[in-house]
Amino acid sequence: MKLTSTKMRYSAIALSVVVSLTSLQALSQEDSDSEASVENVTVWGTEVKTSSLFLKQQAIADKQADHISDLLRVIPGIDVGGAHSLNQRITIRSMDDKDLQISIDGARQNSYMYHHLGNLQIHADILQSVDINVGTNSVINGGIGGAVRFETKQAADLLDKDQEFGARVQLGAGDNSGTTLSATAYGMLSDNADFLVYHNAVNRDNYEVGGGKILNSSGEVIEGTDGIVRGLEGELRDTLIKFGYNLNDNQRFEIGYESYKDEGDYSYRPDMGLATDLAITNSLGIPLLWPTELTRDTLTLNYDLTIDNTVIKAAVYKNTSELKRDESGWADNAAFAASAGFITGEATNTGATLLANTLIDSSIGHELTYGFDYVKHDTDYRGEFTDSTATSGETSSTLALFVEDKINVSEQFSVIPGVRYESYDIDSAVVDDEFNAFNLALALEYAPSNDLLFRLSATEIFKGPEISEVFIGAGLYDTANADIEEETGVNLELSFAYQTEIDKNQSIALGATLFKTEVNDYIYDYATAPEEIGGSWKDNVGDMSIDGFEAYFEYSYKAFTTLFTVSRAESELSAFADYTDLQNARLDRQQGDTFTLNLNYTFADANIVTSWEIQSVQDVDSGVDLDGATLDNSKDGFVVHNMSARWTPDAVKGLTLVFGIDNVFDEFYASQSSRTGISFHPRFGELYLQDFEPGRNIKATVQYKF
Repeated sequence: MKLTSTKMRYSAIALSVVVSLTSLQALSQEDSDSEASVENVTVWGTEVKTSSLFLKQQAIADKQADHISDLLRVIPGIDVGGAHSLNQRITIRSMDDKDLQISIDGARQNSYMYHHLGNLQIHADILQSVDINVGTNSVINGGIGGAVRFETKQAADLLDKDQEFGARVQLGAGDNSGTTLSATAYGMLSDNADFLVYHNAVNRDNYEVGGGKILNSSGEVIEGTDGIVRGLEGELRDTLIKFGYNLNDNQRFEIGYESYKDEGDYSYRPDMGLATDLAITNSLGIPLLWPTELTRDTLTLNYDLTIDNTVIKAAVYKNTSELKRDESGWADNAAFAASAGFITGEATNTGATLLANTLIDSSIGHELTYGFDYVKHDTDYRGEFTDSTATSGETSSTLALFVEDKINVSEQFSVIPGVRYESYDIDSAVVDDEFNAFNLALALEYAPSNDLLFRLSATEIFKGPEISEVFIGAGLYDTANADIEEETGVNLELSFAYQTEIDKNQSIALGATLFKTEVNDYIYDYATAPEEIGGSWKDNVGDMSIDGFEAYFEYSYKAFTTLFTVSRAESELSAFADYTDLQNARLDRQQGDTFTLNLNYTFADANIVTSWEIQSVQDVDSGVDLDGATLDNSKDGFVVHNMSARWTPDAVKGLTLVFGIDNVFDEFYASQSSRTGISFHPRFGELYLQDFEPGRNIKATVQYKF
């Protein structure tokens, strides 16, 4: 298979070189368009593209994903902490979602709502694609850990050839998860106008952990438990409406509105285990479950333009997330009656983005990628208590301008310089200031043959201090620190990708990335404040170093494909003089060395696709960390197996049946990117934080496409 400069062009816009090479291995140039079209109209799946490997859309569709972790945990360098629907917390190379740039249909999602919740509210079924940049290796993206771009379904991806209208219904159920029912209608309103209306209803159950027993660190059943994790049962409703209009062959407008609502009687701290909830509840004499509602409303307007050698994508958006909780249960204990009330936290992101790509044909070819990114964050807190009302709010805004040039010095060698200017303005209880930076990037690409490519890159990073989390006061109870500095640093990466077709039936692909990320003036939200201030505050505590690698190997023989991946990301803080107690501390979300193995076989005559997925995560020893458990922060390793089979019978056109078993061997485990370990509290004593994952879950899904 030959790789041309045209085929590699996409990597400069969205993905790293590893993805470009691997995706081309998956679909040959001569049949990629037709094959992708068939997949889009026959299977309701999610295409996942990442800078650490490439997964075909079909492999993801078979997962029957109910949680973002179902899609992303097998990708090297990626994990998703939190078993609760409110706690979808993406982690890249040990850095949590606050350090990532996350968007849905171009709308930025980052909003530090509550430290017991994740920053992302979305259901996997609605997604058409996920693009993941593992690490910041281009000036196109902000943040210090990478970027995740979610794109939702649209009519053009679902309509069969010559079809004007279509519909799809899906019913799914799991014996240890709950049920889901979704319906979609889509089609052409005219030759140039299309629409999509989607609604998904998920009814979640409290699940049983692996082995049917909730055990403490000594292997004993925790008193008051029966193997079922309470505080998870609830309802999720997700509605998406999209209208698109093609002005001509080169221009398209699309307006979309999504309404997402997750509500139930949930645990007070969704990121902590049932043992912790029970210990606090029993000690304080308050309810175990609290009526909670989390909503997200997103309005987007997207514009695409293709003219001559230039492609432009632009978007404006407004994204509002709101968390409400009825806390009248505090009145069950007279000592806390004054805290009883109703709490509301709201975070609004308003912004605009433009990303353009221009090819300049000259003696030395240039590919320019340029644009801007603007986002304004507004937060509001309101607490209506028995005898008082408390309100607060903060705001911040970011404007980034960037340009990157891929210079093709020769057919084998390219130089990619880039510059990004970022201006960050924040008005919060901690700091009221403006931070500015010019960040540079330089990458070198060398392809000694059409099947082998090397890439070396260095990218400066920048991040200002965040506004405070919303749900506990939006800065109302924070300590001012006017001297806090922005985070800066550099991300270094060396990668290679190789692919070859052994013969018409066999192919292999392999690649690896070595990285080292240096974050200077790392900001820790719970640093010990000076003695004259007391308590904790947000401050720069030292320089954080994160290094490791991701690697993969894929082998295909006729109907059989196997993919093996391995990843490591280790972090260590070089603490400042005022914070020597944090010397050598690691990031709390760090996990052990991770291995995955995917085995896939297609029975073409029967239209059956089967998959077996294995994930093995190694132990993490105890040590100093940031925001981890205080008595024992070691993390147990685990091995989890998932299997699936998909059948599309010829006898009933449009019907798809999917069967799967998650956690086949009923492993009792917690993700190492979730809350883990044992802490000590002066009132509650030892708190076992382990946020256990579901045990074995047998799932079945019926899909019918009209």
